[in-house]
Amino acid sequence: MTTFIITAIVVICLSMIAVIYRMVKGPSASDRVVALDSLGVSLISLIGLFSVLVETSFFLEIVLLLAILSFIGTVAFSKFIEKGDIIKRDNSR
Repeated sequence: MTTFIITAIVVICLSMIAVIYRMVKGPSASDRVVALDSLGVSLISLIGLFSVLVETSFFLEIVLLLAILSFIGTVAFSKFIEKGDIIKRDNSR
């Protein structure tokens, strides 16, 4: 079981390298946002596998925090790409 988990960690690390390349070299901003989101998912799965490997549940709280931050970041970047601003402020007051 340990060799399977270590193999999965290595494969995820290799896929993270490919995603980082796409995030830096991406042809458009939307490709970079998708790469950033998939990097977050890869990091979450990497931490989850590490938590199983060391047999603790402490890291699962970090996984939940990273999932929330990844979701909020993806929504913010998508809104910025679509409208040009993240928070609409009314300056008429």
